[in-house]
Amino acid sequence: MNKAQGWRVTVMAIIIVAVLTIVAVAWLYRDYRDFAGAPLAQTAAHSIDIPRGATLRSIIAALRRRGVTHAPELYWRALAASMGVSDRLHAGEYALDAKLTPRTLLTRMAEGRVVQHMFTLVDGWTFAQVRAALAQAPKLRHTLQNLSDAQVAQRLGIDEPNPEGWLLPQTYAYVLGDSDLDVLRRAHAAMQRTLAADWAARAPGLPLRTPYQALILASIVEKESALASERPRIAGVFVRRLEIGMKLQTDPSVIYGLGAAYHGDITRKDLETDTAYNTYTRYGLPPTPICMPGAPALQAALHPAPGKALYFVARGNGTHQFSDTLQEQNQAVDKYILHRQP
Repeated sequence: MNKAQGWRVTVMAIIIVAVLTIVAVAWLYRDYRDFAGAPLAQTAAHSIDIPRGATLRSIIAALRRRGVTHAPELYWRALAASMGVSDRLHAGEYALDAKLTPRTLLTRMAEGRVVQHMFTLVDGWTFAQVRAALAQAPKLRHTLQNLSDAQVAQRLGIDEPNPEGWLLPQTYAYVLGDSDLDVLRRAHAAMQRTLAADWAARAPGLPLRTPYQALILASIVEKESALASERPRIAGVFVRRLEIGMKLQTDPSVIYGLGAAYHGDITRKDLETDTAYNTYTRYGLPPTPICMPGAPALQAALHPAPGKALYFVARGNGTHQFSDTLQEQNQAVDKYILHRQP
């Protein structure tokens, strides 16, 4: 082979290598582009938790362990670099929904768009029911197990040793890393705001000296009413009883006072057993709320319906029969309780 032939072979080799390199780069670029915009692999997992201090490398490793991606680490690094997010990915829980692409996932992590969980505190729940529900809430740090109710109240900044009534029933959002106490703090702050606003706008002349007494009355109204339309009328009955010094005689308060001793049916013995919450044996409001009253019950307690009724009895269909006199009440009891007439 002469010198000219040798140069031709060398040039041809260089051309071939260059072509192969271009083809390889073009293939890699297309594969990378497809990776960036293609949905991630579907797994049984609905989310992934990224701990504090996690690096891009550890995040990619976690995604690979979960089977979410099988792409080379280089692709993820190149994508993060092109997006300018390599060093600003936030810790937290991120949803792995269908059709989620690597680009979208990195965008979420850069913006901190973490999964939000919802906890609903139901109107009329007792604090014991709230604690039980929080204990079952997923992705929440559980810190209340070894705390008494009084200790929880103290941590929430509640002056009373019993936190009953001081949490506003509604739905609260929380994220990975939040604790059960964080949720309670939000619910307590919401109740403080609501109670303060309602107390400031209360009807004049109510036999209630403090916002806390309004909270107690609202809890009774909450437990006694099944229909929203009846709450102001029920509140009116209890307000008039307080005004004339008549015992409230409300079964839910008696039941609350019985605690674990209550087995589902209130008896005459229960009504005669004196406790701080027995409104058949004691005058005035019970010492604390008996549940978590909702905002409508608070409104009703502070804006009771006018009238003369001092009594009411359940009709058995969710409504109540209201009576002005004891004679009318006895007739209603005979009709709806003793003989169960519709």
